[in-house]
Amino acid sequence: MGWAGRLFNVRDTLPRMVLLELSGLSYLLVACRTETPPTGPQWALAIAAFALGLLLHNRQPVNLAVQAVLFAVALSVLDDATINQVGAAWALGELAFWAPRFALVGMGAGAVAAVYLIFGLPGSGDSVTEAIVGLATNLGLPVLLGTVGRTNQQLAVQAMRRAESEQRAARADERSAIARELHDVVAHHVASMVLRVGVARHVLPGIGPETAAVFDDVHRTGTAALADLRRLVAVLRDPDGVRGDAALTAIEPSALPAALDGAVETARRAGVIVEAEIDPAVGGLDAVRGLAVLRLTQEALTNVAKHAGPSATARLRVSVSGADVDWEVADDGGARVARPETPPGGGHGLTGMRERVEVLGGVLTAGPSGPGWRVGTVLPGEAS
Repeated sequence: MGWAGRLFNVRDTLPRMVLLELSGLSYLLVACRTETPPTGPQWALAIAAFALGLLLHNRQPVNLAVQAVLFAVALSVLDDATINQVGAAWALGELAFWAPRFALVGMGAGAVAAVYLIFGLPGSGDSVTEAIVGLATNLGLPVLLGTVGRTNQQLAVQAMRRAESEQRAARADERSAIARELHDVVAHHVASMVLRVGVARHVLPGIGPETAAVFDDVHRTGTAALADLRRLVAVLRDPDGVRGDAALTAIEPSALPAALDGAVETARRAGVIVEAEIDPAVGGLDAVRGLAVLRLTQEALTNVAKHAGPSATARLRVSVSGADVDWEVADDGGARVARPETPPGGGHGLTGMRERVEVLGGVLTAGPSGPGWRVGTVLPGEAS
């Protein structure tokens, strides 16, 4: 925020106080010297007002009380109390800018008015009418400016909150649109494939046990994918409504070892040789990091089967060290094939893994390791 913006920020009182003190110094060094040079007591009271104003710039009630006392002293001993009068008026304006209740502003204005009527009016030679008009101007203008500044600040906050509300509404609409697409397109086709595989399993005559096992595995995998899609659609449609449902947004910690074993078995059924080293302590992870470990494992093993081939050997290692989780999947390359061109809407697995890890405060490393490929990360405990 620049200086212009800071001048109208209710919480940033220092720039306004610096501007006021520069104006006061200009008055003492330039304006006063054209007629009567400032006296020693005038400099002393001005420096006291400047120093205490800087010290108490963010404690508005105390600053007003101090400036009012200095104003009273200046009216008693000085012929020209302009510096201290402006200091008291400025402190009153800052109070009006900051005060949560207008009654506090009224009390401050009454205190400054009492100082002027007691110490300044008797020796001024002005009539009561002139004194009242001058007093109303000196007090009313800073109160008006402070009130306008506070009102504008409140309006700006309300506008910002309204903009944030509109952004949240726009994001909710976008989530609903994505949920409709997932339900109407992806979930529909997955459900159709699962249904056809189930039908084929029963109507094809004389299929061997190996073929039947493949059909069963495809049917089981498709059914699980359909269940995950339905959970995702529920989260997209109403994230607040499912926030407390761990089945939709996380995984039960005690179920994580079994879920990791299931991911390993799925990769093995695809032909990948998986050597798994899973620390039993993963059962004590929090639900969010547990889900992250499971999704990372599923994606990494799927990539091994896709890019290293069914004859590859993959090593999965999940260990808990203190509060951190060390996760790694590496393969030996197998019959690695060239990576295919990214199909439309696909090829974002590694990006999604990296984003999931970064949200939890970790860094995903992925790249060649010998003849194969390695991906790994450390999920810090403090991120949970």
